[in-house]
Amino acid sequence: MRQWRASRLGTRLALGLAALSLVVFAVVGVFSTIFIREFLANRLDEQLTKTQQGQVGPLKDNHGAPLQSYGWFTALFQVRDGVASPMELGKLPEDFSQLQKVATEATATEVLRTVYVRDEGLYRVRACPVDKPNGEVLVSAAPQSELDSTVSRLIWIEVGAFAVALGVLVLFGRIVLRRGLKPLGDMAGTAHDIASHDLTGSPELPVRASGSGGGAEVEELRTAFNVMLEHIETSLAARTAANEKLRRFIADASHELRTPLTSIRGYAELFQYAAANEPAERDAHLAKIRAETARMSVLVDDLLLLARLDSVEADAPLRLADTDVVELASAAADAFRAGHPDRPLTLDLAESAKLRADPVRLRQVLDNLLTNAAVHTPPGTPVTVSVRIEDGIVLRISDEGPGIAPENLPRIFDRFYRVDHSRTRGNGGTGLGLAVVNSLVAAHGGSVEVSSGPGRTTFTVRLPRGR
Repeated sequence: MRQWRASRLGTRLALGLAALSLVVFAVVGVFSTIFIREFLANRLDEQLTKTQQGQVGPLKDNHGAPLQSYGWFTALFQVRDGVASPMELGKLPEDFSQLQKVATEATATEVLRTVYVRDEGLYRVRACPVDKPNGEVLVSAAPQSELDSTVSRLIWIEVGAFAVALGVLVLFGRIVLRRGLKPLGDMAGTAHDIASHDLTGSPELPVRASGSGGGAEVEELRTAFNVMLEHIETSLAARTAANEKLRRFIADASHELRTPLTSIRGYAELFQYAAANEPAERDAHLAKIRAETARMSVLVDDLLLLARLDSVEADAPLRLADTDVVELASAAADAFRAGHPDRPLTLDLAESAKLRADPVRLRQVLDNLLTNAAVHTPPGTPVTVSVRIEDGIVLRISDEGPGIAPENLPRIFDRFYRVDHSRTRGNGGTGLGLAVVNSLVAAHGGSVEVSSGPGRTTFTVRLPRGR
């Protein structure tokens, strides 16, 4: 299929080249024919002039001198009262009326003209006065048949030569064009293969444009074509990953929201039953409804925050202000001690660590990381919070818990990902805490990473001070 398409294009280009060449050949042939005809006509006129110049002298001295005709018609006319009459000397055709007309015009000066002689054809006629007082005029007529025959042969030779040249040009041009267009045909075939390939299942493109030849321009086109294919493949892979991530996110969000909604519906039915039969239990069921509603509100708020952070305008959720990270860390530590008095907390803070940031969102980062340490470690596990100035502001939260398994580390910041799948949602979180931390730190232009081993897990947040 590729060779067939390239062959058709090569044939069309060869035919186009042939048409252009035909026009050029026609122009060259016409101008060369006109030039040759004019050249031969001038030579004939020169020959007539030289012959008559050689005859005028003897005719003036001796009227009986023979006239050299060279197969031409040559005669001496006497013109009287506008009528030319042939004299005894010379050779004339049966119908010499046209020669008489030329003779009558040449009594004073020479005349050179082409006339048609009946039964003889076209003749080039030259008439010159020999004896003006007596009205004697010498007329010579050379046939143009040889000139026309020569020009006709030239035309047929040109037609034949141009036809052969045109045929050779089309044949070899088609071969050269087909060879030169083969890389383009290969690229067209590659594009056809890609178009016929199902990209819904796999974003990987099946082929690339390969080969060599065709010149620098074709090589540049081939390189650009392959770069475009790589870009398309990368875009398709990114789109597939984004779609898969979105699908998983929607499924997880639906699952997470379904649980509190189911609980609320169940407690609402119990509340309705208790209101009619056991009024003493109404407050307990109402408290459960409030707790599940609050949990669902936190989940929805986190989802909305992540959606806003994922939008094009990533800075939209942030309200930047001059912020001291040391003060935020101290406040978060106090809140953690109040909520978890059984866990020793150590602070290792610099004197000051100021930057332009959203203090509310940075406090949320600290609270989420501390809550994560509390949820995933047993009671009494020491926790350390440090703030340092190291090419920016570096915030570290460490715990001496059991650590995170190596296979879980790559996905620790994924949304709805839980290290311990056996934990109940009541004891665990929504699975969005670390995802929110990652997005908020990225929105501030920073990065967050985790290192873990038995007895030590550290989350490191790096924030640039120049923001």
